[in-house]
Amino acid sequence: MFDVTDRAKQYQERLLAFMDEHVHPAEAVYEAQMAESGDPHSHPPVLEELKAEARKQGLWNLFHPHPEWGPGLTNLEYATLAEIMGRSAHLAPEATNCNAPDTGNMEVLTLFGTEEHKEKWLKPLLAGEIASAFAMTEPAVASSDARNIEMRMVRDGDEYVLNGRKWWTSNALHKNCRVLIVMGKTDPEGPSHRQQSMMVVPLDTPGVTILRNLPVFGYQDREGHAEVLFEDVRVPVTALLAGEGDGFMISQARLGPGRIHHCMRTIGMAERALDMMIDRAQSRTTFGAPLADRANIQDWIAESRVEIDMARLLTLRAAHLMDTVGNKEARTEIAAIKIAAPEVALKVVDRAIQVHGGGGVSDDFPLASMYAHLRTLRLADGPDEVHKRTIALRELRRRETERNARDARDPQDAR
Repeated sequence: MFDVTDRAKQYQERLLAFMDEHVHPAEAVYEAQMAESGDPHSHPPVLEELKAEARKQGLWNLFHPHPEWGPGLTNLEYATLAEIMGRSAHLAPEATNCNAPDTGNMEVLTLFGTEEHKEKWLKPLLAGEIASAFAMTEPAVASSDARNIEMRMVRDGDEYVLNGRKWWTSNALHKNCRVLIVMGKTDPEGPSHRQQSMMVVPLDTPGVTILRNLPVFGYQDREGHAEVLFEDVRVPVTALLAGEGDGFMISQARLGPGRIHHCMRTIGMAERALDMMIDRAQSRTTFGAPLADRANIQDWIAESRVEIDMARLLTLRAAHLMDTVGNKEARTEIAAIKIAAPEVALKVVDRAIQVHGGGGVSDDFPLASMYAHLRTLRLADGPDEVHKRTIALRELRRRETERNARDARDPQDAR
């Protein structure tokens, strides 16, 4: 249905070889180095080794759609690569400089940054020399409705003064994090979708304080998810991205591709969990027969295959529409995949955990960690309920438009 270009096929082959020869063998090394460091936010040497190898092989910045900065792949082309990376989601994306939130921040800086922003922040990010974070969500309000955001950004001469508190600022505890993209209100009295702006804020700016790291179901992620306090933080007016009131516009440009990336990596995680479920079922015997001979296990395997393929096709369709008609026209499909992909992956991982028994909920296998992080995706980039609301409202409007058109053709049939 969605023809994969020869260029994408070549990248797939190279990326699969990189995963088999370098990434998967490095997983145990990574775990050992993290444990030896005693620091949950350590930056293990093996990661830099993987990054060097990826750059050497030309598997670098694959996400970037702009030929000036990356290979210029379409959303559809890159989606197939994101799935491959998802099979080792804690290593492969960063090894190829394709990890969130850096990818979204790099696109924002590309589209809306000044030449100064690009020189100071974008180029080091593209080179993998620094990391970045995105500060939008706040603990005091329901941030699923971004209009609720309370952080103030007040103009004071040639500066803006920022005051507020953010949390789930992912990547802020990364050892290489140097800069934040921050969303706040510059005009609280303006139209609801013109109140917010985004600014570039160096992490070491006076008044920026990381209060704590937020665990994910007890996991202390290496990149961290920080609660950050902004107290009278002063940045120059040149920190502004695009213009005052453009925060919503920037966020929509940022989140569309990011959701495609998340969903395809999620499908890669589901594929790995399915492989693990099958391997375990074929290697374990209960009551005189392999688990793989049990009808319920076969049901789980079959259902998983069907559900993964459905989610993949839905995601590839969304990517195709983004490439052909644009993000705005693909809003329903983007919202749909954000609901479907994590739900499917969670089902598959849950089945794999069950087949692994006690081992499945331990750290001897990656399944428990996969489950915890996949569950967060039902909240990240907007909770399921927001995406369902988006779909429902568009469907209601569609039906009303169809009804009005029909009634205009045949007034006597109007009801």
